[in-house]
Amino acid sequence: MRILHTSDWHLGRALYSKTDRKEEHIAFLEWLLDTIKNESIDVLLVAGDIFDTATPGSTSQKLYYDFLIKVIQTGCKDIVIVGGNHDSPSLLNAPKEILSALKITIVGNACENIEDQIVLINDKNEEPVLIVCAVPFLRERDICRFVEGQSYEDRSKRINQGIQKHYEDIAEFAESKRKQIARDIPIIATGHLSVAGGKRNDDDGVREAYIGNIEAVGGDIFPDLFEYVALGHYHIPSVIKDHIRYCGSPIPMGFGEAGHQKCVYVIDFTNGKNISTIHIPVFQKLKSIIGNKDFIYEQLQQLKVSHDSVWVEIIYNGEDIFSDLSEWAKEQVNNSGIEILKIQNRQFLTEGLTHADTDAKLETLKPVDVFNKLMDKTNVSEDQKSILKEMYQEILDITQLNKE
Repeated sequence: MRILHTSDWHLGRALYSKTDRKEEHIAFLEWLLDTIKNESIDVLLVAGDIFDTATPGSTSQKLYYDFLIKVIQTGCKDIVIVGGNHDSPSLLNAPKEILSALKITIVGNACENIEDQIVLINDKNEEPVLIVCAVPFLRERDICRFVEGQSYEDRSKRINQGIQKHYEDIAEFAESKRKQIARDIPIIATGHLSVAGGKRNDDDGVREAYIGNIEAVGGDIFPDLFEYVALGHYHIPSVIKDHIRYCGSPIPMGFGEAGHQKCVYVIDFTNGKNISTIHIPVFQKLKSIIGNKDFIYEQLQQLKVSHDSVWVEIIYNGEDIFSDLSEWAKEQVNNSGIEILKIQNRQFLTEGLTHADTDAKLETLKPVDVFNKLMDKTNVSEDQKSILKEMYQEILDITQLNKE
């Protein structure tokens, strides 16, 4: 029995000006189909966040359903899909009865009867070989009741206890089913939640699941009888314990993930248990360039040599004033495969003056005095100061003429 664990496809995801990343998702799904076939995968697990929003467009939905039909043709016998916090449970669940005829199990949200989340996998002889505890993203209303006036600390504890009890209860039902079968078959589980030890990054697109960011749980909430826990929610592959893993998203959700290797996991129960990692190819290159003008220039020149299609984020943090950053950067990438999706000049993000910067009241300061103090605060070089003072004085003179 060979199982493939994937998650967080986020079909329909945008990246700044790139509102359509369909080609990346098509490339990934085609790669996944080939991998399922080449690796002789028996069971496909998708641990939530199939779509990026609760109201995915028709293009995203078509990609999803076309993929499900094609998976059946690869020889994969069973598919188990659970909902994530980005997904609409009702949208995922709507075709579940029809899809079940194709041995595709959908669990969009926690079921009233927890036994309905237990999936029994049979081999070609219809003999039970695996039990999957298909746990989706657990919304607060699914696991505990809201208590008015409760502190964040108490609420956090209550939610964590509710999540742990849900896993304990489903593990108990799964163990009971295994005893009925009277065969020592493996029991595995899914989850879409934040577990302590999972890796995060800036700009990773992970939406906090609960108000106040109180949802992180420890890896010890999963009962020991689970031989593998397929997690979704975090977009960077992470091993909480050898048998508890995030596979991450198949494509970068933001520039913060640009340098991370994406992967899926294959769990093989043919002879004991073996977990292997399969790396996902890069379907669209992303590059984050952070530095001064010379560094940015060098990086762009290196990218141009490859002639590859690259989406770039440029963040300028040099000491010199760089007022025409956007125009300059666009000139550097003309007639190349480089497309700049984000430009940020850190100098323009500096805060204004505070009481810590000056004891004088604002009404007692002349505009030039304020300008000089801001330059001091931002550590503008002396050479730059003289030039900027002249330019600023010109602005003041023109403003005064217009008033007159």
